[in-house]
Amino acid sequence: MFDTLSDRLSATFKNLRGKGRLSEADIDATAREIRIALLEADVALPVVRAFIANVKERARGVEVSQALNPAQQVVKIVNDELVGILGGETRRLRFAKNPPSVIMLAGLQGAGKTTLAGKLGLWLKGQGHSPLLVACDLQRPNAVNQLSVVADRAGVAVYAPQPGNGVGDPVQVAKDSIEHARAKQYDVVIVDTAGRLGIDEELMQQAADIRDAVSPDEILFVVDAMIGQDAVNTAEAFRDGVGFDGVVLSKLDGDARGGAALSIAHVTGKQIMFASNGEKLEDFDAFHPDRMASRILDMGDLLTLIEQAEKTFSQEEAAKMASKLASSKGKDFTLDDFLAQMEQVRKMGSISKLLGMLPGMGQIKDQINNIDERDVDRTAAIIKSMTPYERQEPTIINGSRRARIAKGSGVEVSAVKNLVERFFEARKMMSKMAQGGGMPGMPGMPGMGGGAGRQKKQVKQAKGKRKSGNPMKRKAEEQAAAARREQAAAQGGAFGLPAQEDQNFELPDAFKKFTG
Repeated sequence: MFDTLSDRLSATFKNLRGKGRLSEADIDATAREIRIALLEADVALPVVRAFIANVKERARGVEVSQALNPAQQVVKIVNDELVGILGGETRRLRFAKNPPSVIMLAGLQGAGKTTLAGKLGLWLKGQGHSPLLVACDLQRPNAVNQLSVVADRAGVAVYAPQPGNGVGDPVQVAKDSIEHARAKQYDVVIVDTAGRLGIDEELMQQAADIRDAVSPDEILFVVDAMIGQDAVNTAEAFRDGVGFDGVVLSKLDGDARGGAALSIAHVTGKQIMFASNGEKLEDFDAFHPDRMASRILDMGDLLTLIEQAEKTFSQEEAAKMASKLASSKGKDFTLDDFLAQMEQVRKMGSISKLLGMLPGMGQIKDQINNIDERDVDRTAAIIKSMTPYERQEPTIINGSRRARIAKGSGVEVSAVKNLVERFFEARKMMSKMAQGGGMPGMPGMPGMGGGAGRQKKQVKQAKGKRKSGNPMKRKAEEQAAAARREQAAAQGGAFGLPAQEDQNFELPDAFKKFTG
């Protein structure tokens, strides 16, 4: 969703690199580019004005003028301001002291409230709660049936005493659901209310009546992140008519420009609490402003990646795999283990999304977006077409075996050969890392495997370099070297460079994201 904004901001910050000091013109030009990027992302104009004013004020302050790297300091300022307009700190759900806690969902028709009720129920179930979904949307055709199906998929209970399709009193259903939850010992009640195609008095009154009947602990306004600035207008109308405590963004995986997410918290004063970023029930999580800001600035979201890995991988399995890789050069690590690892990674979600959480991946997002998720399925089919012994000892896979495996998995023979070769390479690399040798094939780096022999060779070559046998020529070379050393010392430059050039010395681009 934020690809366009990320690209514009990255291009803007690239122009600041290499500047030892930022002039007033540099700050104005950067602020202008950021303003254009935000407006193109459909961010509300009042939010853009406040954002730019804060950035310019801080960019002219002491924190930039005295910074070792002013350009990176400006990036930090933009990151801080993005976190601010996204709501600041992560907002958690409030639960009632005496269960059940009541969460009411409100929003326009088509915003995704019913599906989101199932996602929220599944998320709460994963947090150790026992949620109950309540069908109070009795107007929309098949809304009650849809909620029942979603609840069944999520593995949570549903309360739907009325058939819907225009039949039943939603206020009475909401009121009765509280007693039902107490009787059945559900500790969280999620009330799915009706939506409309536009804001009208009937919608507002019904939502207000349900609110008064159940006294919810949280009212969450569900907004479609793809409708742009109109989401802000709708949120303001709901805030004034019914009131809400937090915002849930649905369809955050769409191709809209993201202006709603960057505007709604600042304009309404209510924080974004959850975000839905996919079609699956698992594609839902708490909204973290600092992590979203990092994604927008292409600095990755490693915390979310780690949390997803912790949910998927057990420590016992990880220790078991590590011991296999560390022993006997990794030969205990088989294709069965390789397949199990792949399937666990697949459970974490889309490969493209996982790679997108790594820092700097915005530079190759086209390649990431073109990843074929079915490659994992094809690899699994090839491995499952092997005999148990072939998976244990892939070295025995010869030409005839490759042909049989290819026929069984529906791929070309070359695909089987490539898979086996990649497996051996991956096992060798992972074994090297498990044994503490670092990444193989990285010469000259401490703790990195594959470079020791080359380093010794280089040292040996350096020691073996002979001086000229001609006394006059050797003396001239020594005088020239002494003159160069004196000149460097007089100029005061490190690395033999003039002092002024040293001030403009900068790290390679790949390292800059780690130094600011």
